[in-house]
Formats: sequence, structure tokens, C-alpha cells
Amino acid sequence: MLGGTEFVGRAVTEAALARGWEVTVFHRGRHAPPPGVAELLGDRTTEDGLAALAGSGEVPGGGYAWDLVVDTWSGAPAAVRDAARLLADRAARHAYVSSRSVYDHSAPAGLAEEGRLVAGASPDAGGDVSYPLAKRGGELAALDAFGDRALFARAGLILGPWENIGRLPWWLGRIARGGPVLAPGTPDVALQYIDARDLANWLLDAADSALHGPYDLVSRAGHATMGQLLDACVRATGSDAELRWTPAEKILAAGVEPWTDLPVWLPPGELYEAIHRGDVSRAYATGLRCRPVEETVADTWKWLEELGGVAPRRPDRPAVGLDPAKEAELLAEEA
Repeated sequence: MLGGTEFVGRAVTEAALARGWEVTVFHRGRHAPPPGVAELLGDRTTEDGLAALAGSGEVPGGGYAWDLVVDTWSGAPAAVRDAARLLADRAARHAYVSSRSVYDHSAPAGLAEEGRLVAGASPDAGGDVSYPLAKRGGELAALDAFGDRALFARAGLILGPWENIGRLPWWLGRIARGGPVLAPGTPDVALQYIDARDLANWLLDAADSALHGPYDLVSRAGHATMGQLLDACVRATGSDAELRWTPAEKILAAGVEPWTDLPVWLPPGELYEAIHRGDVSRAYATGLRCRPVEETVADTWKWLEELGGVAPRRPDRPAVGLDPAKEAELLAEEA
């Protein structure tokens, strides 16, 4: 496991351990991995950062030291390239957690794996690379090293315990404070997302079955609605929050940014169609199962409580959530 200490990587590591698999975690040492793994330390963004990995996994006489390597890298593709090339003769299969952001956003609703892709950054690219180009570049790097032994899990919106982006944690924290809460649009807006643990279980099953190529990994459209998500937050936190559903037009006119100021939510339009209306029949046909939204929300709240209510946040991602003053202003207009 490349990474394996936060969010999706941690979910994969814990799922593998729960199956009784032997897991080696290669990480930078910033966070403790789950108990029971073998650890290798290194920073793949630095010169000789893969030294610990290069010095392990050799099998006398040839053969694979590992059945599977999983990579969740979302930065410059060169890091995926270097690790994949190093491990191509030591690991039987490669699973790269990619993103549905690799699709051109002008694609229509019902997008599936054959949809038009962004050009992607070169697998040799380093430095700053935009997220969609980086993820496609990572796919190309894994493909170059592993060929038809490479699996691409093109995840959509990911929620659940260990989230370090802050989307569901922000909603839980806001609703836990209680009182009137600005709820965007209408409660029946259909969502498409995946719990990191469901992603992890599918990925391990898929790799074990020697699946390869791209799979869009997210729930069916309408697995939950915005209303069900926020109602679950109210129940999980036990707060006295009152959801005030506010028309999308009014929210947008006030300069509130969907997705960032109000995480998860998007108003009707092209981006909503691309993110919340994809065709995921291929993943479901190969065993994807998504747990109820109530379980994802309750488990995320339990994890947050264990942390004292403050979720970790990736330093390379901007903070999310609506400014309290802006929310109060909009709520006052609704009163």
C-alpha cells in the first residue's frame, strides 16, 4: 500500500487487514498506520525517496513479492510512474485509485467508462499539475508499467470516516451546532457518492479477481438525496438543527459557491449531471455494494467525536464550508 494512513488509503489498508492479508505500508511517517502492518518509510517526492521500497520485495530466483500494490496518489504523475516501474516486477497487479474527474466535463448525463477523457499530463510530469490531468497521467503511468495488470478505480465523490477533505465533516459540525441551518436547493436532489470503505472492499475484490482497466466507482444516482444526507446528520449528532431549504437561485445570487461553500451540493446544470448522474452499471455488475447513507454519516460522526470534533485536513486542499456571517445573512432573508 502506497500511503495507507489517511482516508481512502487507510480504508484499503484496514479492509485488507480485516481479510487476514499481510500488508506493507510505504508512507512518509506523518501519520501512524493501522496496527499490524509492515512499515517502509520514504517520501516519493524527494530524490532517493523510494530507497526503502527499492530495498525490499526482492524474491530470489524471481517471482512476485506482493500480490497487489495500491496507489492513491493525486499529485504529479511522475510519482506514480517511478513507484510503478520499481514495483512492476515485484507486484502481480496494480490498482490505482483514480477519479471520474478524468472525464471531459462537457460529457452528458449517463456517462460511463467509454466517455471522452481529458488529455492527461505526461507520466513524466512533475511539479504542479491540475487534478484531472494528474489523475489521468497517473493512469497512463500505471498502464505503462503494468499493462493489463493495471486496474483503475475512477472514484466519484468519496465520503466516510477518515475523510481529510472536510465535506461531510463540515456538514456534521455545522449541524451539531444546531439552530437554523441553510440547506441548499430542495431535499429531493439525488446524490452519487461512495463510502471509502465500500470503495476499498470493491477494489480488493476486483484485484483478487484479476479485473483490469477502468471502472467508475460510485453509488448509483439517487442512492441518497441531499435531504436524506442532511437528515442523517441531524439524527447522528442529536442536535436541534432546523434545516431551512433555500432556492438554488437565491444561494447563487448571494455569491455562495456550490461544492466548496456548501460541500457535496451542486445546482442543476452540466457539472451536476457529470458528478451525480453517471452510469456505474459496470462496477455494480462486478460486485460493488454501497451501504446506506445513514451508516456512512453515523460512522463518520463517531470518528469525529473520537477526534474531539476536528477532522484532519489535507494541506494541499482548500478549506470547505460556508462563512457563518453569509449563512446568517441568507437565513435572515428567509425569515
